[in-house]
Amino acid sequence: MKIVHVIEPFASGVAVFVKSLTETMPGDLHIVIHGERKQVMSAKEVKKTFPRQNVRFIRWKSAQRSINPFKDFLALSELQSILKRLHKRGFVDAVHLHSSKSGLLGRIACKLAGIKNVVYTPNGAPFLSAGNPIVSFLFKQIEKFGNGMGGQVVCCSASELAEYQKIGIKATYINNGVSLKETALASVPVAKSEKFQVITTGRIEEQKNPFLFNAIALFFEDFDQIEFIWAGDGKERAALTAKNIIVSGWQDPQTVKEMVAQADVFISTSLFEGLSFSVLEALALKKPVLLSDCVGNSDVIKTGLNGDVFKNETEAIVKILHYFNNQEMLEVMGDYSFDICSANFDVDLNFKNYKAAYQGSEKKIERVLLASAV
Repeated sequence: MKIVHVIEPFASGVAVFVKSLTETMPGDLHIVIHGERKQVMSAKEVKKTFPRQNVRFIRWKSAQRSINPFKDFLALSELQSILKRLHKRGFVDAVHLHSSKSGLLGRIACKLAGIKNVVYTPNGAPFLSAGNPIVSFLFKQIEKFGNGMGGQVVCCSASELAEYQKIGIKATYINNGVSLKETALASVPVAKSEKFQVITTGRIEEQKNPFLFNAIALFFEDFDQIEFIWAGDGKERAALTAKNIIVSGWQDPQTVKEMVAQADVFISTSLFEGLSFSVLEALALKKPVLLSDCVGNSDVIKTGLNGDVFKNETEAIVKILHYFNNQEMLEVMGDYSFDICSANFDVDLNFKNYKAAYQGSEKKIERVLLASAV
């Protein structure tokens, strides 16, 4: 098959998602139409992580993150032109749209270009990110409008699917996944720190709630034995003021995995997720996970076995104190994390189900999911 991927945020988790798809379908041609987030990672650097033999790239020059009617119209016009040209030359069997901006503009562009076989994966429902009910309502209407343009909505977790069903959008889901083979290379800590380490990874931005991360760390400022690590960077870095927080800046993927592998507990303070690759990698690296109680995070927790969810700062602090005072149980919890990951979030198993989506068969996806659950 010839699969065209449209991706505006060509960085972080969404880029990992597309890369994983190209790796699990080596016999298919993947054409990636992409924007760029230079403040996170240049497109040139992201491309280096993709396989060469079956992936081709086309730059989507006018794509940008913020909502701007004029610039978005230019991005739509450019995208339609690219898709129409590819479709005319026989390079489109299916189009896969990644994230909300690509999902809206992509579905409109596909309709204008006469392309009907379209898949949209939100990887984080945009209406969950809204700071107030009015903005949330607006985002819901945008999602409904985009859905009216056609295509199949394939969520990346069961909890994300439930949110789309609540607003009346028919959808299905395929769990995100990570490569257990790749993460196994970093599963043995190189040099374990003497301190008890609580780590998170990724962009320091509002969605990841660095303010809550900082508040939790502040409680432990006088605990010399405990330190917090944010492996990443971002525009909200100034929110991390606690003296016991180490901000590593952007590191290569292997280094980040090694940092997680040598830590004691992985924490996520996110306001919402699709299904975080950072959390899934922590599971594969045999880490107990302490996660904010939100969409996406709730899919990976077996409470008390591989970690816990928390609703506020106090609950998170209590759990960290419990882990710190009972460190002998962390290895067992880590083993549960790996078992959960291998059973439910193995990319080599899950992402093959997208083949059914690209073939336009929602019923086939449902049969595959049922079979894998038995």
